Amino acid sequence: MTLRVPALAVPAFALSWWLAGYLIGRDPGRPALRWASAALASYAIGLVAWTVAPGERTAQILICLPALALAGSIVALLPLSPSERRPIDMGALVLGVLFQIMVVALPGAGKLVGLTPLAGALVLLWRQYDQVVPRPLPLALTVMAALYAAGLAVLLIPVDTGGPAVPLAAIGLDLLVVGYLVAVAHAVAGGERLRPDLRRSLAAALLAVLLVGLPAVLTMYAVPGDTLVTTLQFVPVAVVSLAAGLAGRLGRLLDRVALGGDNRLRQDRAALYVNADALLRRRERRRLGEIGEPEFLRLTRRALADFNDLSRLARSPLTDLPAVAHRIAGRGDDQPRARARELRAVLREEVSALRPAGPFDTGDDWRYYNTLQFCGVLGLNPYSRRQRLDGLSREARMAVDWFRRYVPRDTMRQWHREAAMVVAERLWEALSSDRSRHALTNPS
Repeated sequence: MTLRVPALAVPAFALSWWLAGYLIGRDPGRPALRWASAALASYAIGLVAWTVAPGERTAQILICLPALALAGSIVALLPLSPSERRPIDMGALVLGVLFQIMVVALPGAGKLVGLTPLAGALVLLWRQYDQVVPRPLPLALTVMAALYAAGLAVLLIPVDTGGPAVPLAAIGLDLLVVGYLVAVAHAVAGGERLRPDLRRSLAAALLAVLLVGLPAVLTMYAVPGDTLVTTLQFVPVAVVSLAAGLAGRLGRLLDRVALGGDNRLRQDRAALYVNADALLRRRERRRLGEIGEPEFLRLTRRALADFNDLSRLARSPLTDLPAVAHRIAGRGDDQPRARARELRAVLREEVSALRPAGPFDTGDDWRYYNTLQFCGVLGLNPYSRRQRLDGLSREARMAVDWFRRYVPRDTMRQWHREAAMVVAERLWEALSSDRSRHALTNPS
Protein backbone atom coordinates (compact mmCIF):
# COMPACT_ATOMS: atom_id res chain seq x y z
CA MET A 1 0.00 0.00 0.00
CA THR A 2 1.46 3.39 -0.97
CA LEU A 3 0.33 6.94 -0.62
CA ARG A 4 -1.10 6.90 -4.09
CA VAL A 5 -4.32 6.69 -2.14
CA PRO A 6 -5.67 10.24 -2.69
CA ALA A 7 -8.36 9.89 -0.05
CA LEU A 8 -5.61 9.94 2.59
CA ALA A 9 -3.03 12.23 1.01
CA VAL A 10 -5.30 15.17 0.13
CA PRO A 11 -6.93 15.73 3.56
CA ALA A 12 -3.59 15.27 5.35
CA PHE A 13 -1.96 17.77 3.02
CA ALA A 14 -4.81 20.28 3.30
CA LEU A 15 -4.94 20.27 7.10
CA SER A 16 -1.16 20.54 7.46
CA TRP A 17 -0.97 23.37 4.94
CA TRP A 18 -3.88 25.16 6.63
CA LEU A 19 -2.36 24.96 10.12
CA ALA A 20 0.99 26.15 8.77
CA GLY A 21 -0.76 29.23 7.38
CA TYR A 22 -2.81 29.73 10.53
CA LEU A 23 0.24 29.74 12.80
CA ILE A 24 2.04 32.28 10.63
CA GLY A 25 -1.09 34.41 10.33
CA ARG A 26 -1.72 34.37 14.07
CA ASP A 27 1.48 36.30 14.80
CA PRO A 28 4.29 36.33 12.20
CA GLY A 29 6.66 38.00 14.64
CA ARG A 30 6.87 35.02 17.02
CA PRO A 31 9.72 32.59 16.18
CA ALA A 32 7.98 29.63 17.85
CA LEU A 33 5.01 29.98 15.51
CA ARG A 34 7.23 30.43 12.45
CA TRP A 35 9.25 27.28 13.18
CA ALA A 36 6.12 25.21 13.85
CA SER A 37 4.66 26.50 10.60
CA ALA A 38 7.84 25.49 8.77
CA ALA A 39 7.58 21.97 10.22
CA LEU A 40 4.02 21.55 8.96
CA ALA A 41 4.84 23.02 5.55
CA SER A 42 7.81 20.67 5.16
CA TYR A 43 5.63 17.69 6.02
CA ALA A 44 2.92 18.79 3.57
CA ILE A 45 5.40 19.17 0.70
CA GLY A 46 7.01 15.86 1.65
CA LEU A 47 3.59 14.24 1.55
CA VAL A 48 3.11 15.45 -2.02
CA ALA A 49 6.56 14.15 -2.95
CA TRP A 50 5.81 10.77 -1.38
CA THR A 51 2.46 10.60 -3.15
CA VAL A 52 4.09 11.20 -6.53
CA ALA A 53 7.25 9.13 -5.94
CA PRO A 54 6.95 6.92 -2.82
CA GLY A 55 10.21 6.36 -0.93
CA GLU A 56 12.35 8.64 -3.08
CA ARG A 57 15.27 10.45 -1.46
CA THR A 58 13.69 13.91 -1.76
CA ALA A 59 10.50 12.74 -0.08
CA GLN A 60 12.48 11.18 2.79
CA ILE A 61 14.44 14.39 3.35
CA LEU A 62 11.29 16.53 3.43
CA ILE A 63 9.60 14.22 5.92
CA CYS A 64 12.67 14.41 8.21
CA LEU A 65 13.00 18.21 8.17
CA PRO A 66 10.08 18.83 10.59
CA ALA A 67 12.26 17.42 13.39
CA LEU A 68 14.74 20.27 12.92
CA ALA A 69 11.99 22.88 12.66
CA LEU A 70 10.28 21.58 15.79
CA ALA A 71 13.58 21.84 17.65
CA GLY A 72 13.74 25.50 16.65
CA SER A 73 10.16 26.04 17.84
CA ILE A 74 10.87 24.47 21.24
CA VAL A 75 14.04 26.54 21.67
CA ALA A 76 12.00 29.67 20.90
CA LEU A 77 9.56 28.69 23.68
CA LEU A 78 12.30 28.49 26.31
CA PRO A 79 11.82 31.11 29.08
CA LEU A 80 15.36 32.52 28.87
CA SER A 81 16.89 35.81 29.87
CA PRO A 82 18.51 37.88 27.09
CA SER A 83 22.02 36.84 28.17
CA GLU A 84 21.02 33.17 27.98
CA ARG A 85 18.97 33.48 24.79
CA ARG A 86 21.71 34.64 22.42
CA PRO A 87 24.22 31.72 22.81
CA ILE A 88 21.46 29.11 22.82
CA ASP A 89 19.86 30.56 19.68
CA MET A 90 23.22 30.71 17.91
CA GLY A 91 24.11 27.17 18.99
CA ALA A 92 20.73 25.85 17.90
CA LEU A 93 21.10 27.51 14.49
CA VAL A 94 24.59 26.11 13.88
CA LEU A 95 23.62 22.61 15.02
CA GLY A 96 20.44 22.76 12.97
CA VAL A 97 22.40 23.52 9.80
CA LEU A 98 24.91 20.73 10.52
CA PHE A 99 22.22 18.14 11.17
CA GLN A 100 20.28 19.27 8.11
CA ILE A 101 23.37 18.58 6.01
CA MET A 102 23.61 15.14 7.64
CA VAL A 103 19.95 14.42 6.90
CA VAL A 104 20.53 15.24 3.26
CA ALA A 105 23.76 13.24 3.02
CA LEU A 106 22.92 10.07 4.94
CA PRO A 107 20.87 7.28 3.35
CA GLY A 108 17.67 5.68 4.66
CA ALA A 109 17.62 5.11 8.40
CA GLY A 110 20.71 7.28 8.81
CA LYS A 111 18.44 10.29 8.40
CA LEU A 112 17.07 9.57 11.87
CA VAL A 113 20.07 11.52 13.16
CA GLY A 114 17.91 14.57 12.47
CA LEU A 115 16.00 13.72 15.65
CA THR A 116 19.01 14.66 17.79
CA PRO A 117 18.35 18.44 17.87
CA LEU A 118 14.72 17.75 18.77
CA ALA A 119 15.82 15.61 21.73
CA GLY A 120 18.28 18.29 22.82
CA ALA A 121 15.61 21.00 22.67
CA LEU A 122 13.28 18.89 24.81
CA VAL A 123 16.04 18.43 27.40
CA LEU A 124 16.45 22.22 27.59
CA LEU A 125 12.69 22.61 27.93
CA TRP A 126 12.56 20.16 30.84
CA ARG A 127 15.40 22.02 32.56
CA GLN A 128 13.20 25.13 32.53
CA TYR A 129 10.09 23.18 33.55
CA ASP A 130 9.21 25.37 36.55
CA GLN A 131 9.09 28.49 34.36
CA VAL A 132 7.27 27.05 31.34
CA VAL A 133 3.65 28.03 30.68
CA PRO A 134 1.40 26.19 30.41
CA ARG A 135 2.89 23.71 32.87
CA PRO A 136 1.86 20.49 30.99
CA LEU A 137 3.59 21.70 27.80
CA PRO A 138 6.93 19.83 28.24
CA LEU A 139 5.19 16.50 28.83
CA ALA A 140 2.77 16.96 25.93
CA LEU A 141 5.54 17.96 23.50
CA THR A 142 7.73 15.06 24.65
CA VAL A 143 4.96 12.54 24.04
CA MET A 144 4.20 13.88 20.58
CA ALA A 145 7.90 14.07 19.70
CA ALA A 146 8.30 10.43 20.72
CA LEU A 147 5.36 9.41 18.55
CA TYR A 148 6.77 11.43 15.63
CA ALA A 149 10.15 9.73 16.08
CA ALA A 150 8.49 6.30 16.14
CA GLY A 151 6.56 7.04 12.95
CA LEU A 152 9.71 8.31 11.25
CA ALA A 153 11.64 5.18 12.29
CA VAL A 154 8.92 2.90 10.90
CA LEU A 155 8.98 4.89 7.68
CA LEU A 156 12.75 4.88 7.15
CA ILE A 157 13.92 1.56 8.59
CA PRO A 158 13.64 -1.16 5.90
CA VAL A 159 11.09 -3.33 7.68
CA ASP A 160 7.85 -4.57 6.15
CA THR A 161 5.10 -2.75 8.04
CA GLY A 162 2.41 -2.87 5.38
CA GLY A 163 3.43 0.27 3.51
CA PRO A 164 4.04 3.91 4.35
CA ALA A 165 0.43 5.10 4.48
CA VAL A 166 -0.16 4.53 8.19
CA PRO A 167 3.16 5.95 9.50
CA LEU A 168 2.88 8.98 7.21
CA ALA A 169 -0.66 9.66 8.39
CA ALA A 170 0.45 9.18 12.02
CA ILE A 171 3.33 11.64 11.51
CA GLY A 172 0.90 14.17 10.08
CA LEU A 173 -1.41 13.78 13.08
CA ASP A 174 1.53 14.20 15.47
CA LEU A 175 2.63 17.39 13.75
CA LEU A 176 -0.90 18.80 13.80
CA VAL A 177 -1.06 18.22 17.55
CA VAL A 178 2.37 19.80 18.04
CA GLY A 179 1.26 22.82 16.02
CA TYR A 180 -1.80 23.11 18.22
CA LEU A 181 0.36 22.89 21.37
CA VAL A 182 2.63 25.67 20.13
CA ALA A 183 -0.45 27.80 19.40
CA VAL A 184 -1.70 27.11 22.94
CA ALA A 185 1.66 28.13 24.41
CA HIS A 186 1.61 31.35 22.41
CA ALA A 187 -1.95 32.15 23.47
CA VAL A 188 -1.26 31.48 27.16
CA ALA A 189 1.91 33.57 27.11
CA GLY A 190 -0.02 36.51 25.66
CA GLY A 191 -3.10 36.07 27.82
CA GLU A 192 -5.22 35.40 24.74
CA ARG A 193 -7.99 33.00 23.81
CA LEU A 194 -7.30 30.42 21.12
CA ARG A 195 -10.40 28.29 20.61
CA PRO A 196 -12.85 30.76 18.99
CA ASP A 197 -10.31 31.95 16.44
CA LEU A 198 -9.03 28.42 15.79
CA ARG A 199 -12.53 26.97 15.40
CA ARG A 200 -13.45 29.67 12.90
CA SER A 201 -10.34 29.06 10.84
CA LEU A 202 -10.73 25.27 11.03
CA ALA A 203 -14.32 25.51 9.81
CA ALA A 204 -13.09 27.41 6.76
CA ALA A 205 -10.37 24.82 6.19
CA LEU A 206 -12.81 21.90 6.36
CA LEU A 207 -15.13 23.65 3.94
CA ALA A 208 -12.18 24.15 1.58
CA VAL A 209 -11.27 20.47 1.83
CA LEU A 210 -14.83 19.52 0.98
CA LEU A 211 -15.27 21.91 -1.94
CA VAL A 212 -11.79 21.66 -3.49
CA GLY A 213 -10.25 18.54 -1.99
CA LEU A 214 -13.06 16.21 -3.04
CA PRO A 215 -12.81 17.10 -6.75
CA ALA A 216 -9.02 16.73 -6.49
CA VAL A 217 -9.39 13.21 -5.05
CA LEU A 218 -11.86 12.22 -7.75
CA THR A 219 -9.54 13.55 -10.46
CA MET A 220 -6.63 11.50 -9.10
CA TYR A 221 -8.76 8.39 -9.13
CA ALA A 222 -9.93 9.16 -12.67
CA VAL A 223 -6.35 9.63 -13.95
CA PRO A 224 -4.27 7.17 -11.89
CA GLY A 225 -0.50 7.11 -12.25
CA ASP A 226 -0.18 10.48 -14.01
CA THR A 227 2.49 12.38 -12.06
CA LEU A 228 1.72 15.79 -13.53
CA VAL A 229 -2.03 15.54 -12.97
CA THR A 230 -1.51 14.28 -9.43
CA THR A 231 0.87 17.10 -8.56
CA LEU A 232 -1.37 19.77 -10.06
CA GLN A 233 -4.33 18.63 -7.95
CA PHE A 234 -2.51 19.73 -4.81
CA VAL A 235 -2.12 23.31 -6.08
CA PRO A 236 -5.75 24.50 -5.67
CA VAL A 237 -5.95 22.57 -2.39
CA ALA A 238 -2.85 24.44 -1.17
CA VAL A 239 -4.27 27.79 -2.25
CA VAL A 240 -7.64 27.45 -0.52
CA SER A 241 -6.12 25.87 2.60
CA LEU A 242 -3.61 28.68 2.93
CA ALA A 243 -6.35 31.24 2.33
CA ALA A 244 -8.37 29.68 5.17
CA GLY A 245 -5.40 29.96 7.52
CA LEU A 246 -4.45 33.48 6.45
CA ALA A 247 -7.96 34.88 5.97
CA GLY A 248 -7.48 38.01 8.06
CA ARG A 249 -4.06 38.89 6.67
CA LEU A 250 -5.18 38.29 3.10
CA GLY A 251 -8.10 40.65 3.68
CA ARG A 252 -5.71 43.37 4.85
CA LEU A 253 -3.45 42.74 1.87
CA LEU A 254 -6.40 42.97 -0.50
CA ASP A 255 -7.36 46.31 1.04
CA ARG A 256 -3.85 47.68 0.48
CA VAL A 257 -4.00 46.66 -3.17
CA ALA A 258 -7.59 47.63 -3.97
CA LEU A 259 -7.92 50.68 -1.72
CA GLY A 260 -4.43 52.06 -2.03
CA GLY A 261 -5.71 55.44 -3.23
CA ASP A 262 -8.21 55.92 -0.39
CA ASN A 263 -6.14 56.14 2.78
CA ARG A 264 -9.04 57.12 5.02
CA LEU A 265 -11.16 54.14 4.00
CA ARG A 266 -8.18 51.80 4.24
CA GLN A 267 -7.34 53.03 7.75
CA ASP A 268 -10.95 52.66 8.89
CA ARG A 269 -11.06 49.11 7.60
CA ALA A 270 -7.70 48.36 9.25
CA ALA A 271 -9.20 49.50 12.56
CA LEU A 272 -12.16 47.17 12.01
CA TYR A 273 -9.78 44.27 11.35
CA VAL A 274 -7.94 45.01 14.61
CA ASN A 275 -11.22 45.06 16.56
CA ALA A 276 -12.54 41.90 14.91
CA ASP A 277 -9.29 40.03 15.54
CA ALA A 278 -9.11 41.17 19.16
CA LEU A 279 -12.73 40.20 19.89
CA LEU A 280 -11.97 36.62 18.88
CA ARG A 281 -8.79 36.43 20.93
CA ARG A 282 -9.33 38.55 24.04
CA ARG A 283 -9.95 36.88 27.38
CA GLU A 284 -13.11 37.59 29.33
CA ARG A 285 -12.90 40.82 31.31
CA ARG A 286 -13.55 39.15 34.63
CA ARG A 287 -10.36 37.13 34.20
CA LEU A 288 -8.06 40.11 34.92
CA GLY A 289 -9.31 40.15 38.48
CA GLU A 290 -8.52 36.47 38.87
CA ILE A 291 -4.92 36.31 37.67
CA GLY A 292 -2.04 36.19 40.13
CA GLU A 293 0.98 38.43 40.42
CA PRO A 294 3.44 36.27 38.38
CA GLU A 295 1.11 36.15 35.38
CA PHE A 296 0.31 39.85 35.67
CA LEU A 297 4.00 40.74 35.70
CA ARG A 298 4.61 38.55 32.65
CA LEU A 299 1.71 40.11 30.75
CA THR A 300 2.98 43.61 31.54
CA ARG A 301 6.47 42.78 30.30
CA ARG A 302 4.93 41.48 27.11
CA ALA A 303 2.75 44.58 26.68
CA LEU A 304 5.80 46.83 27.04
CA ALA A 305 7.65 44.71 24.48
CA ASP A 306 4.65 45.14 22.13
CA PHE A 307 4.22 48.85 22.91
CA ASN A 308 4.24 49.97 19.26
CA ASP A 309 2.08 47.12 17.97
CA LEU A 310 -1.53 48.20 18.47
CA SER A 311 -2.88 44.86 17.21
CA ARG A 312 -1.08 42.94 19.94
CA LEU A 313 -1.99 45.45 22.63
CA ALA A 314 -5.66 45.17 21.62
CA ARG A 315 -5.57 41.47 22.53
CA SER A 316 -3.85 42.00 25.90
CA PRO A 317 -5.87 41.37 29.08
CA LEU A 318 -4.31 44.57 30.42
CA THR A 319 -6.79 46.55 28.30
CA ASP A 320 -9.21 45.82 31.16
CA LEU A 321 -7.06 47.59 33.76
CA PRO A 322 -9.08 50.00 35.94
CA ALA A 323 -6.81 52.84 34.76
CA VAL A 324 -7.80 52.05 31.16
CA ALA A 325 -11.49 51.83 32.08
CA HIS A 326 -11.34 55.25 33.80
CA ARG A 327 -9.75 56.81 30.73
CA ILE A 328 -12.26 55.41 28.29
CA ALA A 329 -15.41 55.92 30.40
CA GLY A 330 -17.95 58.19 28.77
CA ARG A 331 -16.24 58.34 25.39
CA GLY A 332 -18.69 56.05 23.62
CA ASP A 333 -15.87 54.01 22.04
CA ASP A 334 -15.24 50.85 24.03
CA GLN A 335 -13.77 48.82 21.16
CA PRO A 336 -10.52 46.85 21.59
CA ARG A 337 -8.51 49.28 19.45
CA ALA A 338 -9.59 52.24 21.59
CA ARG A 339 -8.70 50.34 24.76
CA ALA A 340 -5.31 49.48 23.27
CA ARG A 341 -4.59 53.17 22.70
CA GLU A 342 -5.48 53.96 26.29
CA LEU A 343 -3.36 51.06 27.56
CA ARG A 344 -0.47 52.49 25.60
CA ALA A 345 -1.07 55.86 27.25
CA VAL A 346 -1.06 54.24 30.72
CA LEU A 347 2.20 52.45 29.97
CA ARG A 348 3.72 55.67 28.63
CA GLU A 349 2.86 57.46 31.87
CA GLU A 350 4.42 54.67 33.93
CA VAL A 351 7.60 54.86 31.87
CA SER A 352 7.72 58.65 32.26
CA ALA A 353 7.44 58.18 36.03
CA LEU A 354 10.79 56.35 35.95
CA ARG A 355 12.60 59.47 34.74
CA PRO A 356 14.89 60.91 37.42
CA ALA A 357 14.80 64.60 38.17
CA GLY A 358 17.08 66.92 36.25
CA PRO A 359 18.41 67.11 32.70
CA PHE A 360 19.00 64.04 30.54
CA ASP A 361 21.82 61.79 31.71
CA THR A 362 23.19 58.29 31.15
CA GLY A 363 24.01 57.36 34.74
CA ASP A 364 22.90 54.16 36.45
CA ASP A 365 19.73 55.75 37.78
CA TRP A 366 18.73 56.66 34.22
CA ARG A 367 19.26 53.31 32.53
CA TYR A 368 15.75 51.93 33.09
CA TYR A 369 14.05 55.07 31.86
CA ASN A 370 16.38 55.41 28.87
CA THR A 371 15.87 51.79 27.86
CA LEU A 372 12.07 51.84 28.02
CA GLN A 373 11.60 55.37 26.70
CA PHE A 374 13.92 55.29 23.70
CA CYS A 375 14.02 51.57 22.81
CA GLY A 376 10.41 50.90 23.79
CA VAL A 377 8.09 53.89 23.70
CA LEU A 378 9.85 55.64 20.82
CA GLY A 379 10.66 52.32 19.11
CA LEU A 380 14.28 53.25 18.32
CA ASN A 381 16.83 50.57 17.48
CA PRO A 382 20.26 52.02 18.26
CA TYR A 383 22.02 48.95 16.86
CA SER A 384 20.46 49.16 13.41
CA ARG A 385 22.44 50.82 10.65
CA ARG A 386 19.14 51.91 9.12
CA GLN A 387 18.11 53.83 12.23
CA ARG A 388 17.71 57.43 11.07
CA LEU A 389 18.24 60.33 13.45
CA ASP A 390 16.40 62.91 11.32
CA GLY A 391 13.60 64.55 13.25
CA LEU A 392 14.62 63.09 16.62
CA SER A 393 14.98 65.27 19.68
CA ARG A 394 18.39 66.09 21.08
CA GLU A 395 17.82 63.67 23.97
CA ALA A 396 16.88 60.87 21.59
CA ARG A 397 20.01 61.41 19.49
CA MET A 398 22.18 61.43 22.60
CA ALA A 399 20.53 58.25 23.85
CA VAL A 400 21.02 56.44 20.53
CA ASP A 401 24.69 57.43 20.49
CA TRP A 402 25.14 56.28 24.09
CA PHE A 403 23.54 52.90 23.44
CA ARG A 404 25.67 52.36 20.35
CA ARG A 405 28.93 53.30 22.05
CA TYR A 406 28.63 51.88 25.55
CA VAL A 407 25.71 49.46 25.93
CA PRO A 408 25.90 45.97 24.35
CA ARG A 409 22.67 44.72 22.83
CA ASP A 410 22.25 41.93 25.38
CA THR A 411 22.77 44.38 28.24
CA MET A 412 20.09 46.66 26.81
CA ARG A 413 17.68 43.73 26.57
CA GLN A 414 18.39 42.77 30.17
CA TRP A 415 17.78 46.36 31.31
CA HIS A 416 14.54 46.37 29.34
CA ARG A 417 13.44 43.22 31.14
CA GLU A 418 14.34 44.63 34.56
CA ALA A 419 12.72 48.00 33.83
CA ALA A 420 9.55 46.27 32.63
CA MET A 421 9.41 44.44 35.95
CA VAL A 422 9.56 47.76 37.80
CA VAL A 423 6.63 49.10 35.75
CA ALA A 424 4.75 45.83 36.18
CA GLU A 425 5.13 45.94 39.96
CA ARG A 426 3.80 49.52 40.06
CA LEU A 427 0.77 48.54 37.98
CA TRP A 428 0.22 45.48 40.16
CA GLU A 429 0.20 47.63 43.29
CA ALA A 430 -2.34 49.94 41.67
CA LEU A 431 -4.52 46.97 40.65
CA SER A 432 -4.29 45.47 44.15
CA SER A 433 -5.33 48.78 45.69
CA ASP A 434 -8.30 48.97 43.34
CA ARG A 435 -9.30 45.42 44.29
CA SER A 436 -9.12 46.32 47.99
CA ARG A 437 -11.30 49.41 47.51
CA HIS A 438 -13.80 47.36 45.50
CA ALA A 439 -13.90 44.72 48.25
CA LEU A 440 -14.57 47.37 50.92
CA THR A 441 -17.36 49.03 48.94
CA ASN A 442 -18.90 45.68 47.93
CA PRO A 443 -18.44 43.38 50.94
CA SER A 444 -20.95 40.86 49.60
